[in-house]
Amino acid sequence: MVANEQAMAGTAVVPAGPSFVHLRVHSEYSIVDGLVRIDDLVKQAAKDQQGALAVTDLANMFGMVKFYKSARGKGIKPVVGVDCWITNDENREKPSRLMLFAKNRMGYLQLCELLSQAWLTNQYKGRAEIRTEWLQALTSKTYALLPDDSPANGLIALSGAHFGDIGMAIENGNPALAEANAQKWAGIFPGHFYIEIQRAGQANQEMQVRHSVALASKLGLPVVATHPVQFLSQDEFIAHEARVCIAEGEMLANAKRVRKFNEQMRFLTQAEMGQLFRDLPAALQNSVEIAKRCNLTLTLGKPQLPNFPTPGMTIDEFLRAETRKGLEERLEQLYPDPVKREQNRARYEERLEFENNTIINMKFPGYFLIVAEFIQWGKNNDVPIGPGRGSGAGSLVAYALKITDLDPLKYNLLFERFLNPERVSMPDFDIDFCQEKRELVIQHVKDLYGRDAVSQIATFGTMAAKGAIRDVGRVMDFGYNFCDGVSKLIPFKPGKPVSIAEAIEEEPMLKERQQNEEEVAQLLDLAQQVEGITRNIGMHAGGVLIAPGKLTDFCPLYTQGGDGGVVSQYDKDDVEAVGLVKFDFLGLTTLTILDRAVRYIKALDPEEKDFDLAKLPLNDRPSYDLLTKAKTVAVFQLESRGMQGMLKDARPDRFEDIIALVALYRPGPMDLIPDFCKRKHGEKFDYPDPRTESILSETYGIMVYQEQVMQMAQIVGGYSLGGADMLRRAMGKKKAEEMAEHRAIFRAGAAKDGLTEAKADEIFDLMEKFAGYGFNKSHAAAYALLSYHTAYLKAHHPAAFMAANMSLAMEDTEKVKILVEDAIDICGLTILPPDINKSDFRFVPDGPPPSVSGKKVTQIRYGLGACKGAGQNAIEAIIAARNADGPFTSLFDFCKRVDKKQINRRTIESLIRAGAFDSFGVDRAVLLASVGFAMEYADQQAKSANQVSLFGGDDSDLEPPPDYVKAAPFTDRQKLAEEKIALGFYLSGHMFDSFAGEARRFARTKLADLEPSRDPRMLCGVITGIRPQMTQRGKLLIVTLDDKSAVVEVTVYAEVFEEHKHMFKEDEFLAVIGKVSEDRFNGGLRISAEKVFDIISSRVKHGKQLGMALPTTVDAKKVAEVLAPYRQADGLPISARIQPQGVSCVLQLGEAWRVAPSDELQLALQQVLGARDVAVEY
Repeated sequence: MVANEQAMAGTAVVPAGPSFVHLRVHSEYSIVDGLVRIDDLVKQAAKDQQGALAVTDLANMFGMVKFYKSARGKGIKPVVGVDCWITNDENREKPSRLMLFAKNRMGYLQLCELLSQAWLTNQYKGRAEIRTEWLQALTSKTYALLPDDSPANGLIALSGAHFGDIGMAIENGNPALAEANAQKWAGIFPGHFYIEIQRAGQANQEMQVRHSVALASKLGLPVVATHPVQFLSQDEFIAHEARVCIAEGEMLANAKRVRKFNEQMRFLTQAEMGQLFRDLPAALQNSVEIAKRCNLTLTLGKPQLPNFPTPGMTIDEFLRAETRKGLEERLEQLYPDPVKREQNRARYEERLEFENNTIINMKFPGYFLIVAEFIQWGKNNDVPIGPGRGSGAGSLVAYALKITDLDPLKYNLLFERFLNPERVSMPDFDIDFCQEKRELVIQHVKDLYGRDAVSQIATFGTMAAKGAIRDVGRVMDFGYNFCDGVSKLIPFKPGKPVSIAEAIEEEPMLKERQQNEEEVAQLLDLAQQVEGITRNIGMHAGGVLIAPGKLTDFCPLYTQGGDGGVVSQYDKDDVEAVGLVKFDFLGLTTLTILDRAVRYIKALDPEEKDFDLAKLPLNDRPSYDLLTKAKTVAVFQLESRGMQGMLKDARPDRFEDIIALVALYRPGPMDLIPDFCKRKHGEKFDYPDPRTESILSETYGIMVYQEQVMQMAQIVGGYSLGGADMLRRAMGKKKAEEMAEHRAIFRAGAAKDGLTEAKADEIFDLMEKFAGYGFNKSHAAAYALLSYHTAYLKAHHPAAFMAANMSLAMEDTEKVKILVEDAIDICGLTILPPDINKSDFRFVPDGPPPSVSGKKVTQIRYGLGACKGAGQNAIEAIIAARNADGPFTSLFDFCKRVDKKQINRRTIESLIRAGAFDSFGVDRAVLLASVGFAMEYADQQAKSANQVSLFGGDDSDLEPPPDYVKAAPFTDRQKLAEEKIALGFYLSGHMFDSFAGEARRFARTKLADLEPSRDPRMLCGVITGIRPQMTQRGKLLIVTLDDKSAVVEVTVYAEVFEEHKHMFKEDEFLAVIGKVSEDRFNGGLRISAEKVFDIISSRVKHGKQLGMALPTTVDAKKVAEVLAPYRQADGLPISARIQPQGVSCVLQLGEAWRVAPSDELQLALQQVLGARDVAVEY
């Protein structure tokens, strides 16, 4: 080792006297193996007084920053390294391994570059491999960031023990190759290459050690002892094996499984390693020497913005120039009257000057200009962009630069809530883009700043409680239903994941099963050991990094290959720690819906060519009426049942009310909603201090927003707004010492205006209470604007708005069903069925221009893309054929003209079931039966078209199409059942229609008219959903019934459904006698079934007899044959009317011929015997 290097490393960095340093550790971030949690590892090293420690994950640095921080926090020197795959071109199935450590900043840059290159260009079967020639080329590269540093002095390499090419050659009995490989690595890393040895229970380990030491001695190379740490303690071995099996899709008990790990691969103390290598003390000492040689220091928490080019002026001057120009444009929009504009100008210019000064002092002009540039590019390229999100809407600079679209002065939004001049922290704009076009803006940023400077950000998926139980259960070879049953006992709490340990305490059934079932106990024990471990790598929903130069100067990159996209190897917290700046490009479907609706409005009526959401008045009466009546399905943020109830109580009539309601509808502040509503409608109230009226009047004396808490601190407590933001944060953290300091400051400030200490404390306590759950007003206001826009469109352009919503929900049939029902029942629209000759891929509003008809458009044509099994390519091919040669005239014409490569039989059948071919006037059953024949006919026509006829031309178009295949037409119920297969619900009718006439004879109350009752009630409907649930009482079913008037959920306990299992099928009729009570928890009704009946048992219970008219010529034996399969001792008697020789007679069949009066029997009587008027008589 170089002398000055040794001196530099010194004992100041590594405490005196460590005898061993762990240099080979696979943490949980190795993904495919490793069960080591970083904080637990560092604690274990500290406990053993290990002065340094390395984490060397497999081909990645996912956990590097977390490890670096954690180690430094415990006074341990972090050694940064990677366990690398090295490509073996002779046999790609058998790559070797090499361990690389960063000595310094140069080594870190080299590791980042090598890993990025491996993941992006040299993956093989999911392994990112480094090529030897890349390592050979390192010394000839120059690094602009480190012009004076030698690239040959950046990395230390370890041979990889038995996994390295030296170890593999020794294992294969080829000492010459082993020696050649050692010389190769020693040549690539002169003075920086060590031969690695291990004693961790591997096969042939002593032979490996003996040969390795001899080879090192022969070549004059140092030897270093390492130990592969895969888990911390021996009792975690089985859990680690389970983790490996989960990654590899293996079973724990599979005897043929390759076992790469053993119980010895735990964290060993220095003393244990000393004992293991007591014959080779120099090999242990070399682990300490390597740690001393590695002196990487990372600068954390210092953001580095990309350079923003400015035309002939400084970036500060450019920001001022752009914001002044932008403000002028905004003022012209806000105040078209020049007199009013001049009256208001001063306060806007004063605020702009203050914000600009703050941004420039904090060195953030570049950030604002970068964001403004890509937002402006998006707007210029028809990418819908949100009005703002988060606290950024409080900035006038952002408003002037067109980053946001809400005037912060009008709505009392505070800049200090976004960027506090008294607390230097990076500003953070979250930008909402149209979901479909977001990628265009990211692409633009890559083009502008360079592809090597832009990437998205990694996220790490972990094994949550339910997932851990399912994954571990699978590798333990427990049945799916068993694992699913156990996992479903983990309670679900929105926003708060429940751990297995918490679930055992909270869920008695889980605890009981753990105590009574050995398999459950084993499963939970093993699942708890892997719970929370990193399982996979994903992509952050919106985060985009833009680096000042190459990203690999800051972090390594990763990709899963294919269309996975390139992401940083660090997560969002870690990329910011190493200095990268994150920009949030979030996709918001509402923007796509608004954009599509506006396009529809303009396409429907030329008079609306200038329609612009930004110019809508915010005081539109019909929009507030729609909100007050809670007709808010598809209205952004306001469509949940709870929101609808709140809207009915609050009756909003101004934009500020929408902002407040959006902010209040959350756990905590929801308790304030009743007071808010009462005060809005006239209940008297007092302000905490007369001076606060200007702050609190818009929310009727209630503190709803964080900004109000800040303004209260300013006006009553004498705080600056920056100081008030610090107070708000302190109140949120609830730290007693900090709060006592702020209380004293507040009292002193209040006393200057004559407030007593008691009154100051009263106001401070009130602020503290509200600060805990106050909402960010800037965010609420920006999102309230989107809520208002959607409400306005629903009120004034319902067909365009609902068609846009349905088009965006096409893949979610349940959502489409809700939207279709709302469009028909609430908006009064007509949904035109899918039509092969009229429909587009998406839902489209259909009707004459309102400026001509004087009426709103009230029809929506169903989109073909919403039919299951009909992909976009197939539908576009159909539309292309239709546009080319006109409407299709028959199924045969259709099959002949469309592109068979794009459209298969399944697509055609789905479209037929949906009713898209009904315009041909042929029954759907006949069309379905004819599909195969029609496709064969089309193939024959295509072949004959390629052969020139005797007359030199093709006359195939003159031939009449063949006849359809004969088939029995669908009954109404069959037609609807098939329709539901294609659409996910009934469109052309309702399944209950075929039962309604009969059902109302015995279950007279419609579901919509049900009310709580002490006595059991009878109700009925068609089953549209069945959901099993496990409770302490055992299994129960939640059955959804629909009778066209309403939909209700009925609870059916085990004792009822076990006896009548055959009755519980979707789309079948069910009658229920049960208790109907008020559901105080969820609102609505709670219905519990005591007795259930299907249509047959309902007819038997309530009917008198099965009546019919039979032809006189009918054969008695034939009658007996038809009735025999349906005979039932407790069924209905049969009454047959006949007219022999014109005399009316009634035949009453005997008791032995009682029958189950099913629909199938009624159909057989009609079709086989020619019976008429077959019906149950009540």
